[in-house]
Amino acid sequence: MSRFSEQSELYARYRPEYPQELYDFILKHLSARHCAWDCATGSGQIAKVLAHYFDEVIATDISKEQLSHAPQKANISYSIAGAEESGLPANYFDLIKVGQAMHWFDFDKFYKEVRRVAKPETLMAVIGYGMLRIDEQTNPIIDALYEETFGTYFSKNRKYLDARYQTLPFPFDEIESPDFSNSLVWNMDQLEGYFNSWSAVQKMKTDQQYNPVDKTMERLKQELPADQPFEVTFPIFLRLGKVQ
Repeated sequence: MSRFSEQSELYARYRPEYPQELYDFILKHLSARHCAWDCATGSGQIAKVLAHYFDEVIATDISKEQLSHAPQKANISYSIAGAEESGLPANYFDLIKVGQAMHWFDFDKFYKEVRRVAKPETLMAVIGYGMLRIDEQTNPIIDALYEETFGTYFSKNRKYLDARYQTLPFPFDEIESPDFSNSLVWNMDQLEGYFNSWSAVQKMKTDQQYNPVDKTMERLKQELPADQPFEVTFPIFLRLGKVQ
């Protein structure tokens, strides 16, 4: 997936964080906190948080460029590895987590790997977030960009995100989980940077020499204050279960 390498710096800078309430919900269901696997860590946004709660965090990703932007901590180790063939030790992890990447995996092969590396009572957490929301004037403009880009590329994959991961196969002892959200105060530059971090936008730029973000920002500038920050909200969802 070299498409993620192209915008790795934008990804690290503009991708939203997850709220503390989400981590607290996961942590209270853990049986132990010795080691966590942050699978498809990207630029290590979740790994750096998990490092506060686990003795050891092992974070993997297929992109060397993404990992080059990850934060360094004494108890985090990073490696280049696929989700389905991680090369990690068997019967080792107390938590296995995937953030905003599960829709790219071969589900059967990944879940086989999960069972191999999991301890008894290991938690499997699949986290995702939906399209950001601002207000009733700007949301349709944002949705049009999403449809143009991801409707052209990766339409099969995005259907799982559109369904809030509820249609993913999840063969574990599932724990009912609430919905979460994360509200941020952004300016126009941050909003534009986030849009440009999308893999579908980067692919459109490469294939068509055209960036649809430009026209979207022009439309949004007519609706949003150019010199004042504004609130954006990301809906966040979780599938959580015990690996048996």
